[in-house]
Amino acid sequence: MSTIVIVEDDSYLREELEHTFTKEGYFTVGISSFNEPEKEILENEPDLIILDINLPGKSGFELCRWLKMRTSVPILILTARDALTDELYALGLGADEFLTKPCHPKRLAARTERLLNTYKNVRNLVRAGDVIMDADTYKVTCKKKHIMLPETEGKILKTLMEHYPHVVGKQEITAMLWGGEEYVDENILQVNMARLRKNLDRIGLKSIVKTVRGSGYCLEVVKR
Repeated sequence: MSTIVIVEDDSYLREELEHTFTKEGYFTVGISSFNEPEKEILENEPDLIILDINLPGKSGFELCRWLKMRTSVPILILTARDALTDELYALGLGADEFLTKPCHPKRLAARTERLLNTYKNVRNLVRAGDVIMDADTYKVTCKKKHIMLPETEGKILKTLMEHYPHVVGKQEITAMLWGGEEYVDENILQVNMARLRKNLDRIGLKSIVKTVRGSGYCLEVVKR
């Protein structure tokens, strides 16, 4: 089930949108506090964000820019402002769609479904906190920095991200990489983990891979 986060300060409209998307089969989260909206949005790990422009504190434009610099989540701007300059500016910041209020629920649902299907088909993304990986290319992105990992290291990180925040056993990782432990040097996994940490250090992520003594490995990601 896809998660839609609704960033709208009008409580009546926010509840109406939540009801509309819930009826369409989505899991919805409404942002009702705007002290740290960025943090609340990311913590809910959205598949799509519905974003108003006129918000207390940071504007929707500022949030759109901030989010698009750090995530690959599609953003649909839904606003009462209908000026062409606003639409062009929002699209220039990376917004994927721009609709004006009032918007017919069926039109909104159709645009939402199109965006979700487009992003689902275009990229195979895995996310853990602020860290995003393209599972097809092993490109890892965090904020403005990114790195391409070699296949073995990419597979290790992908497995840890898919299980985040839980521990993945050494045997499970070894089986995923080489089919089992029978003919594998016991130090080879440690060597590859060291290489992974070294590469992640290039984008400030060396410390996210934690060794759990006697168990295996896990990720410790700081959500901002």
